[in-house]
Amino acid sequence: MYKASNTRYENLSLRHAGKTGLMLPPISLGLWRHYGSNDPINDRRKVILHAFDHGVFHFDVANSYGNDGSGFGSTEQLLGQVLRQDLKAYRDELVISTKVGYEVHDGPYGIGTSRKSLLQGIDDSLKRLGLGYVDVFYAHRYDDQTPIEETVRALDDIVRAGKALYVGVSNYEKPQLEQVIKLFKKLGTPFVLDQMSMNMLNSNVKDTGILDTLRDGGAGLIAYGPLAEGLLSDRYLKGIPETFPIHHTNKKLFANGSDVLVHKLNQLNEVASRRHQTLSQLSLAWLLRDPVVTSVIIGTTNIKHLDDNLKALEHLSFTDEEVSTIDAIIN
Repeated sequence: MYKASNTRYENLSLRHAGKTGLMLPPISLGLWRHYGSNDPINDRRKVILHAFDHGVFHFDVANSYGNDGSGFGSTEQLLGQVLRQDLKAYRDELVISTKVGYEVHDGPYGIGTSRKSLLQGIDDSLKRLGLGYVDVFYAHRYDDQTPIEETVRALDDIVRAGKALYVGVSNYEKPQLEQVIKLFKKLGTPFVLDQMSMNMLNSNVKDTGILDTLRDGGAGLIAYGPLAEGLLSDRYLKGIPETFPIHHTNKKLFANGSDVLVHKLNQLNEVASRRHQTLSQLSLAWLLRDPVVTSVIIGTTNIKHLDDNLKALEHLSFTDEEVSTIDAIIN
């Protein structure tokens, strides 16, 4: 029988989502890829429990996750099995988040953030997770076929029904984000996070004013893809394969060709070496400099990689010289 480590909260630095009471670990575990029904449950269970033993108490999923797009909902089912078998006694310590918005079944209500899609989506997710509520429930994407007011009201009703404690949005750019913040404030809904693609080489959330909008709105940003699908590691310092599966939010990284990108990676790796960090650790620490960034979501099925990423928390400060050097490389 699993028993959590007694040292799981030692040296843990909690971060608030903006000005709210929601607290997250600086590094969270996302189960987007390779946590579906085609994957070995026991191996994935070991990673999830190892993460919790080391202070990672936030696990992020979505109803569309599973077998990389072919087994919708199976990631929630996998996490639900671990929650029931191993983490049931620790439910009050956990932050479980899920999302609705991308396609999960046929028909017009299998996609989007209409009231019907959201209300049936949360019920289905809770069944798969085996939970009475989730801690954070997101509209996974901006749906231009549904009025924002309808999406916001549905999320508010889900909180009032006790099916979610907090709400967030994901992949909302500044104009839509400003609207939802205004509407949520009017309703008194506990809006806490915008989940966006963000890494050292992708500064969209800063350049477009999203970080400032969240700061002014009292909410936080939670970054997915903080290592750019693994580009920000030592695996590609000698070259990037032409078949590299880059996420659509990071395609601009290749605007000047892969050789230019590889040169940047090597320059950043030199900075990391001088800081006695890996490139991945440097990349995670860089994002966490801004207090608006509540947490970064890493995705791994490897305990060694998980431990390596968590070591980023041992060195989060940057000298003025390091900031200037890094800015010159990435800008």
